[in-house]
Amino acid sequence: MKDHFVRLAAYNRWANGIVYDIAAGLTAEEFGRDLGAFFKSVKGTLNHLLVVDRVWLGRLTGEGAPGITGLDQILFEEFEPLRAARAAEDERIAAYVEALDPVALGETVTYRSLMGGSFQDRRVDILTHVFNHQAHHRGQAHALLTRLGRPSAEIDFLFFLRRG
Repeated sequence: MKDHFVRLAAYNRWANGIVYDIAAGLTAEEFGRDLGAFFKSVKGTLNHLLVVDRVWLGRLTGEGAPGITGLDQILFEEFEPLRAARAAEDERIAAYVEALDPVALGETVTYRSLMGGSFQDRRVDILTHVFNHQAHHRGQAHALLTRLGRPSAEIDFLFFLRRG
């Protein structure tokens, strides 16, 4: 099971890299334009993914996520600092999964939501959620980029496996 998450972390890094490469061609106005998505814009959607990954990794490691106040928080107004933070977070996720003892996947993690509720979930389920959540919102970001006239890209998992 650990190998599965190691591969998902590599896929996540790869797919995020493609989406960010496409988003790099946006103007500042396009990056922040409200397109009616759940997190409004490409900027809002990509910031949301970073926020949530920091929150979940903080819960998994017990380090918390200092400075995170909401799921729609904009951590970076400008694209390049966000891109650098995303790359660093993807490396942090990959390192966490690589170092994880396979036995720990079945352990229960107790954490608090940003709203204050207390929850317990198995580490394996949390990691599944993290990677599924990434794919969900990354797809939204990809749709927004397409709407802004940027080229489409194959970011499905099987394309990652076939990349050669």
